[in-house]
Amino acid sequence: MPSELIQTEYAEIMQKSYIDYAMSVIVSRALPDVRDGLKPVQRRTLYDMHELGIRYDKPYRKSARIVGDTMGKYHPHGDSSIYGALVVLAQDFKMGLPLVEGHGNFGSIEGDGAAAMRYTEARLQKITQEAFLSDLEKGVVDFVPNFDETEKEPSVLPARIPNLLVNGSEGIAVGMATSIPPHNLGEVIDAVIALIRDSSLTSTDLMQYMKGPDFPTGGIVVNESELADIYSTGSGKIKVRGKVEVEKIPRSDRKRLVITQIPYTMIGAGIGKFLNDVASLADSKLGSDITDISNQSSKEGIRIVLELRKGADPEYIEKLLYKKTRLEDTFGVNMLAVSDGRPETLSLHDILEAHIDFQFEIATKKYQSMLDAEIQKQEIQEGLIAAVDVIDLIIEILRGSKDRTMAKNCLVYGQTEGIRFKSKKSKTDASRLHFTDAQASAILEMRLYKLIGLEIDALTAEYNETKKRIERYTDILNNYSSMANVIIEQLEAFRKEYATDRKTQITEAEAVVIEEKKPEAFPVVLLMDRFGYARTVEESVYEKNREAAHDENRIVVHCMSDSRLCVFTDTGRLHILKAEKIPHGKFRDKGTPIDNLCHYDSSEETYLQVFSLDDLKAQQLLFVTKQGYVKAVEGSEFDVAKLTVQATKLDAEDRLVDVHPVHYQASMVIATKNHYLLRMTEESVPLQKKAARGVRGIRLAEPDEVECVYYLEDGAPGEAEIGGRTVALNRLHIAERGGKGTRLRK
Repeated sequence: MPSELIQTEYAEIMQKSYIDYAMSVIVSRALPDVRDGLKPVQRRTLYDMHELGIRYDKPYRKSARIVGDTMGKYHPHGDSSIYGALVVLAQDFKMGLPLVEGHGNFGSIEGDGAAAMRYTEARLQKITQEAFLSDLEKGVVDFVPNFDETEKEPSVLPARIPNLLVNGSEGIAVGMATSIPPHNLGEVIDAVIALIRDSSLTSTDLMQYMKGPDFPTGGIVVNESELADIYSTGSGKIKVRGKVEVEKIPRSDRKRLVITQIPYTMIGAGIGKFLNDVASLADSKLGSDITDISNQSSKEGIRIVLELRKGADPEYIEKLLYKKTRLEDTFGVNMLAVSDGRPETLSLHDILEAHIDFQFEIATKKYQSMLDAEIQKQEIQEGLIAAVDVIDLIIEILRGSKDRTMAKNCLVYGQTEGIRFKSKKSKTDASRLHFTDAQASAILEMRLYKLIGLEIDALTAEYNETKKRIERYTDILNNYSSMANVIIEQLEAFRKEYATDRKTQITEAEAVVIEEKKPEAFPVVLLMDRFGYARTVEESVYEKNREAAHDENRIVVHCMSDSRLCVFTDTGRLHILKAEKIPHGKFRDKGTPIDNLCHYDSSEETYLQVFSLDDLKAQQLLFVTKQGYVKAVEGSEFDVAKLTVQATKLDAEDRLVDVHPVHYQASMVIATKNHYLLRMTEESVPLQKKAARGVRGIRLAEPDEVECVYYLEDGAPGEAEIGGRTVALNRLHIAERGGKGTRLRK
C-alpha cells in the first residue's frame, strides 16, 4: 500500500499540537462559561443528576452512582475530578449558593476531606432544579453529542441567575487562570434588573446595587475604594480581614480575642497554618501577651479563641494578627471566563450583559416553543369546535366509510367517493369539508362524551384561553419590554425565595501599622571561648560562675541585651553584632560560632577583642600592629550603620596584634618575636582617625615583628613569661616612642 510522506517543520507541529491542547484545557475543562458560570465537569454532573431523577424532592442517591454515570456518559476524565466537583458544589463554605445537597461527610472548612464516594449521598438543591435545569425539554439550549456520540448533553445549562458572580470560580488553565469571588444573590439580581432597565449603566454604576464580594466565610473587605477599578477592569486584589471580637473572661480581669469570621482564602489548611503562626507569635516577644489558643469552631460557625494576659492591649494584639498572620489576606481577582467560545477577562458590566443576552436568548426559544405548541393546540380546538356544529354529518361519514383513510380524506379533502350517504345533501355538504390533517386526526380520535353540552362549553372556554396565551406569547416575542418584564419577574421571584443577608462587610480601612514594643533591656554577659563559640548569660548566672567564666573563655564582656557589640579582627576589620542575635541561655550551653552571627570569616581572620559599643563611645582605643605601628582612635568613630567596616588602615603584609582601651595613667610594653621589649606611656600614642595607618611605636630589625603587648596599671606587679623567663615589666625604664627597645639576654 503506497504511503505519502509529508515534510513539515517540527516546530510547527509542536506549536499546533500545544495550542490545540491548551484550548482544549481552557474551554473544555478549566474555565467556566460566562452564561451559566459552570465548568464542563460541574455542568455534566448536574445534568446527569437531573437525568437520573435525583431531584430536590426525591431521595438521596449514592455519590458513587452519580460519579460513575457521569463518567460513563459525559465526562471521561476520571472519577476524582467528578467527585471533587460534586463535593465543592455541596460545600456551603465555598459556594455562595450550593447547587447540590450533600448527605454525609462532605469535608469541613478546616480542610478535612470528604468521605469516599461510596459513603456519601447527594441530590439536587431546589434552586438548581428551578434556576438551572428547567425548560430543557423546550429546546432552550443546544444539545451536542457526548464524547462517544452515544448520548446528547447540553452545551450550556439554561441558568436563570448570574451564577458566575453568585458562586464565583477558580481554575488554572494553560497560561491563564481564573479567580472570581462569590457575591450576594440578592445584590447580583438587583444589578441585573437595573442593567435590563438601563443598558447605559457602567460597572461603577452597577456597584450601587452590588457592593462587592460576599464570601461565605464572611470577613471584612478593607479596600472599598479599589473595588470600582477591580470590577471595571476585571482584575485586581481584594484585601480581606477576619472578624475579631473582644470578650471579657468571666470572674477575671483578663480579656480574650474571639475570631468569628475568617478570610475566604484561609479555608482548608490555612486555618491550621494560622493557628501555628499564632502559636509562634505567642512564643516571640511581640505576641507574649497571648497565653492560650483554642479552636472552638463547630457546625455553628468559626470560633477561634485567644486568651490574653492581664493588662494586655487587645487592639494591639488584633493589629498584630492582621500584620503577622493570614487573618488579613489578599484575594486576587481575575474575572476570566469563556465567552463566545474563547477566554476573555470580563468586567462586571460584561458579565451581566452576557447573562442578560443569554436570558433573552433562552426566553425567545422558550416562548417560541410554547407559542408553537399553543398554535397547534388552537388548530385542533378550532377543528373540534367546528366538528361539533356538523357532528351529524361527521357521524354519517364515519358510518358510511369503509376505513379510516377514506373518512379522513373526506374530512380533509372533501373526497366522498365510496362513502354511503343518506342523502345527496349530505354528500354535497361532505364535499365542502376542509379540515386540516391534524384536525381530522383529532376528530377521528374524539370520544363521544365530548359531545355533552358541558364538555363543549369547556372546549370553548379552553379555546379562548389558548387564544389569550397565543396573544401573550406573541407580545413577549415581539416586544423587548414585555420580554424584559418576564425576565425581571422571574429574577424577583428567585430573589424573594433564595436571597440571604450579606455576610461580608465592606469598608475602607487604613493599612495596619504596628509600633512594635521593644522589650526592656537587661544586663547580660557575653562569653566567648577560644574556639569562637559565643553565648550570653544573665549577670546573676555569671556571678555564680565568675571564676569558671574567666578560666574557660577568652572573651568576657558585660553589656545590655539590646547592645551592639564591636568585634575586632587581626585583618583590621570591625564587625557589628547585636547582642540580641547571640543565643541567650545557661552557663554550660555551647553557644554558636561567632562567624555564623556576623560577617566574620574564621578562615581568613582571627578575632582579637569584643567591646560593647555603648562603653566604647566614651573612651579611646589603642591599636598595635605586627609591623610596630600604633595609634589611638576615638571610640565614637566605630558607631557605624554598616555591619562590617575597616577599623584601621594596614599595609599589605601587616596585621593587628592588639586592640585595647586607652588608660592615660598607664604604660604599655611592646614585645617582639626576637624578645625586644619597649616600654612607653599610652599618652605618647597620638590620637588619629580610624582610616589612618598610625605611627611607629617600635623600630624593628629584620626579620622581627611584634608578638604581643602588655599593659601596666599603677601598682600592678607587671610580670610576664617571655622567652622562658619571668620578666618584671614594671622595672623596664620608660623609653621614647619609636625606639628599638631593650633585648632580653639569654
